[in-house]
Amino acid sequence: MNVNNPAVKRIMGELKELTKGARPDDFFVAAPMEDNLFEWHFSIRGPAGTPFEGGVYHGKIMLPAEYPFKPPSITLLTPNGRFEVGKKICLSVSAHHPEHWQPAWGIRTIITALIAFMPTKADGALAGLDYTDDERRELAARSRAWVCPSCSAKMSEAIPCPPASSSSASGPPAPPPAVPAELRFSDEPPASAGAPSGGGAPSGGASAPAASAHAAEAGARTAERREQPDACGCGSAHEPAERPVEPAAPATPQPQSQPQPQPQPQPQPQPPRRRQPEAAGVPGLVWALALAILALLVRKLLRFADSA
Repeated sequence: MNVNNPAVKRIMGELKELTKGARPDDFFVAAPMEDNLFEWHFSIRGPAGTPFEGGVYHGKIMLPAEYPFKPPSITLLTPNGRFEVGKKICLSVSAHHPEHWQPAWGIRTIITALIAFMPTKADGALAGLDYTDDERRELAARSRAWVCPSCSAKMSEAIPCPPASSSSASGPPAPPPAVPAELRFSDEPPASAGAPSGGGAPSGGASAPAASAHAAEAGARTAERREQPDACGCGSAHEPAERPVEPAAPATPQPQSQPQPQPQPQPQPQPPRRRQPEAAGVPGLVWALALAILALLVRKLLRFADSA
């Protein structure tokens, strides 16, 4: 394993973050296989208040060699009634939609989005299922006896998950993890702008300029996604059931452009004047001589008349 490989460095960093930040109330656990750092196995807790409550579901994430610049593929291995077993799931964070993928996303973002998408309808998405609520509850009860044949993970020991009856008797169910802010494909303002987003994003200490910059960037990404065609034609099947929305990006004033001077028309060159041809016949010099002779004759005639 080349530790200088950018993908390996990124994966090792995410593994350290997930291991260090693990808590008993986490909704999932995830770790790479011992012999393959690019194959991750995870176990998720069924979202509370849904037919999946009380179930524990196992799956795997296959990271590409170009990770994090290319999206991974996601597969669920436990029967659940929402996604087909052993087939690559079509989500906005999966390899089916590279046009939506962002290198800032990671394992935590992917699994958090998967949990948020579980209560949604399949709506014809690839590897999507629309089982009834009763069938999903039955599969949730059976899921705790499932054992992964690849990593030998036992769902009964993977995540502490109390039965649905005891959790409802002790109080209201815990809310599912919040959808990461970068997965909200809407430009409407959220109900509470100060509510922190889930998915492992750092909370607190964010300044107002940083929040405004994040909102502007999210708005630009939203417009770009809407212009791009859906690669698999699944449409709204990739959006979570309850998705907080991003504020619209503030409009930036456009600088006023200075009036451009109008170009002056260039004078057109005049064609050279052609000399008018002289009258046909005797040249001008001959006419002058003839007039002079005529004048002399008239003068002589006048003298002769005077002498007579």
